[in-house]
Amino acid sequence: MYSLIRKCLFSMDAETAHNFSIQALKLAGKLPINVLPMPLNPVEVMGLQFKNPIGLAAGADKNGEAIDGFGKLGFGFIEVGTVTPVAQDGNPKPRQFRVLEAEGIINRNGFNNLGVDVLVENVKKAKYDGIIGINIGKNAVTPIEKALDDYQICLRKVYEHADYITVNISSPNTKNLRTLQYGEALDDLLRALKNEQGILSEKFNQYKPLVLKIAPDLTDEEIASVADSLVRHKIDGVIAGNTTLSREPVQGLKNAEQQGGLSGKPLNMLSTRLISTLAKELNGSLPIIGSGGIHSVESGQEKINAGASLLQVYSAMIYQGPALIQSLAKRIQVR
Repeated sequence: MYSLIRKCLFSMDAETAHNFSIQALKLAGKLPINVLPMPLNPVEVMGLQFKNPIGLAAGADKNGEAIDGFGKLGFGFIEVGTVTPVAQDGNPKPRQFRVLEAEGIINRNGFNNLGVDVLVENVKKAKYDGIIGINIGKNAVTPIEKALDDYQICLRKVYEHADYITVNISSPNTKNLRTLQYGEALDDLLRALKNEQGILSEKFNQYKPLVLKIAPDLTDEEIASVADSLVRHKIDGVIAGNTTLSREPVQGLKNAEQQGGLSGKPLNMLSTRLISTLAKELNGSLPIIGSGGIHSVESGQEKINAGASLLQVYSAMIYQGPALIQSLAKRIQVR
């Protein structure tokens, strides 16, 4: 069935196909029947009960429009966003490109979204009975030295409505954003957001985990430094990782020269290396959510064995369809 759907979707350019899929899933979410059952393979992470360890990565449903539709594909958790304080168009189109031979995707979207208020309203309407994470970022026009202001605005607005909140400082498509992953800039950001989390947890009488999403392009020394900051500031989890700027796995292929972050199957080895290195540095201090390149049960299990407690998928679902989610959710064995 999906082979026919894929043929139709792949006849469109990548972003048009994405938008069409979101609208189709938005409609499916309103139907009184489940598209596919929710596989039960429960795991507890960050004090949250996940029905299965397979999640939808941020970037798929930026505005939280199709939460119920994605939920009907069998995801144990769904991360929406990245969302910014105010709506923005993102980078000029075209900005999404398939690397067909490698089952990869390159995007330079630039946090295109309708703003945090629209996302919150969509989350409030969702009936999905799983864990919802909200991924927050900064507006492109906000100077990097004022980035904290944007993250605090988003954190305050989404806190009550999220099961966990992810701080995205690793997209390669917002100018200077990745500089927040290093040294004092990272420490200052985490310190302030951890303090804000404490204030909000008292206000709403509920503790919501704070998660950091990092890039797979960090060196071992940089990973060690990030791990140290995560532990010192008592951050609740880390997503490893985002898209990569590397083109080594797709060199010479059509669209490989496009600027932006590479995701999908070509990212697999790099993201597993990130998880493994991070796990050694963290030594169990906080959980790792593995994201990037998962395209089979074997590749997913490798990430669990490397130290991940949960997994997130997006690009491989575009190439393989919902059957991949079902297979992963049923067969992945979390340690």
